[in-house]
Amino acid sequence: MQHRKSESLVEGLCFGEGPRWRNGRLWFSDMYGYKIFSVDLAGEIETITEVPKQPSGLGWLPNGDLLFVSMLDRRIMRLGPDGTKVHSDLSELIEHPCNDMIVDAVGNAYVGNYGFDLDLVMKGEGRPQETHLVCVTPEGDAFKVGDPLLFPNGMVITPDGGTLIVAETFGARLTAFDLSVSGELTNGRIWASIEGIHPDGITLDADGAIWIASPRAKSVFRVAEGGQILEAIELEQDCFACMLGGEDGKTLFMLTAGTFDGKESKERKTGRVEVVAVDVPKAGLP
Repeated sequence: MQHRKSESLVEGLCFGEGPRWRNGRLWFSDMYGYKIFSVDLAGEIETITEVPKQPSGLGWLPNGDLLFVSMLDRRIMRLGPDGTKVHSDLSELIEHPCNDMIVDAVGNAYVGNYGFDLDLVMKGEGRPQETHLVCVTPEGDAFKVGDPLLFPNGMVITPDGGTLIVAETFGARLTAFDLSVSGELTNGRIWASIEGIHPDGITLDADGAIWIASPRAKSVFRVAEGGQILEAIELEQDCFACMLGGEDGKTLFMLTAGTFDGKESKERKTGRVEVVAVDVPKAGLP
């Protein structure tokens, strides 16, 4: 197993999340910086929009409009040629902040959410509670889908469009569902049980393996179906999200930070986009 060393593409972020490769650029959210950015491989960065209620997951409708998660008011926003508007308000369906999101080929968006008060649990004053993904149709209609999950987070969709795999951060596992055009998720099953790893953002490669960002591990892991760890890349900071991209799909983008705390993130600005070359290219969505 070869040793890989990352390089910084972007520094000085508060806290990066939701990386997506599209049209020769990496798009991502700065959650505590309240902005969405894109950056090219030379490090030239562009501000896409500001999101006062914290941005997270990103995706695109078939017509090219950008969808993004507004975490704290639990809304999916839509940015198109005529500006930004509310695509779907999920506040009556879910009680706690939204986080990551994936958009499939027909424009259905699958949105994760905390399911509990994360601050209390981190202080040891509460227990994680299960929640459901929410499907938002291209028209903005929303409904809960799939089986209950423990902090659903990063997601991928296989190249055939038939399977959605979601990271359960507090479940230490990846869970797969059969995916239908109508947005329903069925046949839930464990894709990989990864004890000791708390999966956050994930990205799928052409061999069917998944790269996992694991907060508190200062590493990203490449995992096969069933849970075998194929490779690990050690980092200076914790990694919260990752995405394969680049011209040949073999650049692994890793969003790292020295803290998850919102106040510290704004003060210290340790957030980075780090890159490393890998052997197997990107596959599937996002």
